[in-house]
Amino acid sequence: MTQQTWDELGGALQPDEFRTASEAVVANIEQVIEGKTATVRLALAVLLAEGHLLIEDVPGVGKTKLAKALARSIDCSVRRIQFTPDLLPSDVTGVSVYNQETHDFEFKPGAVFANLVVGDEINRASPKTQSALLECMEERQVTVDGVTYELQTPFMVIATQNPIEMEGTYPLPEAQRDRFTARIAMGYPDAGSELAMLDGHGGVDPLRALQPVADAATVRRLIATVRDIHVADAVKQYAVDLVTATREAPDLRLGASPRATLQLLRTARAVAALEGRDYVLPDDLQSLAVPVLAHRVIPTADAQLARRTTDAVVADLVHRLPLPHERQQRSQYDTRPATPPDGKGRSQYEPRRR
Repeated sequence: MTQQTWDELGGALQPDEFRTASEAVVANIEQVIEGKTATVRLALAVLLAEGHLLIEDVPGVGKTKLAKALARSIDCSVRRIQFTPDLLPSDVTGVSVYNQETHDFEFKPGAVFANLVVGDEINRASPKTQSALLECMEERQVTVDGVTYELQTPFMVIATQNPIEMEGTYPLPEAQRDRFTARIAMGYPDAGSELAMLDGHGGVDPLRALQPVADAATVRRLIATVRDIHVADAVKQYAVDLVTATREAPDLRLGASPRATLQLLRTARAVAALEGRDYVLPDDLQSLAVPVLAHRVIPTADAQLARRTTDAVVADLVHRLPLPHERQQRSQYDTRPATPPDGKGRSQYEPRRR
């Protein structure tokens, strides 16, 4: 299998083109999702980081609607899978069927052969069916009957699950959770957003009228732009220190994996690009630590008895871990005085121009 090349992705966009395209997608989704700009931008960042998104929250807060709105905002192939206990792995990956005319087996692609795959209530399927997503999420390919089929680019799995009703569900194993780049929770809307929702959603579902504002080729160029975002050595070291801290935390019996370090940095590149920067700041890693790392770690029995969530443990590590010393922009977590940029008015995290 050949790896995706820059030519296949397309050329990187100029900063103004990137801003126009990304803001159009965000604004389009916000026609459906009220008052959740940060959540919408994070979902788009995961797409541009070539990752997968797990949306975990109580019923009725718009988990599936966010996934559908993102899918409909991009003019590319979309498939939705309703995960149930009787769903088979072949329903996800596909199956080889004997053709009596050709006297040979031909492959019938499953639901995973799409640019965006929306998996609703993923924890209601059996572990055997859940494992059908392992290969495609990590390696962007599917192997059926010894034959490997490559998936298209972009490819993203957006899965939802309800953490409240656990009857008849199968919790995702750690290997599966680790393949999701980020886990987000929608949360309840504020009073103003909920009131606006009554006006906008009371008669006709705005999701039906949503039109695409980008296509697969544009998304590939957005991804190419994100790949080109500069990451300074100090930021890379901070990412390693942050993930290492989860492995040494006394409240955690399983820390984050090296895959988590890679996906933390990739998502930080996407967030930096969405904020109009061509370089990553430590602030980007701090803001992403909980959504990218918390679902990958396992608390100790004592932490569970004390009702310490993994979100709280990771957030505490972010507060405690020292930041790189020379900094231009302030973080909400940093109480030290900010160090001014160098004599040329340039941050140490910016790429050096020739």
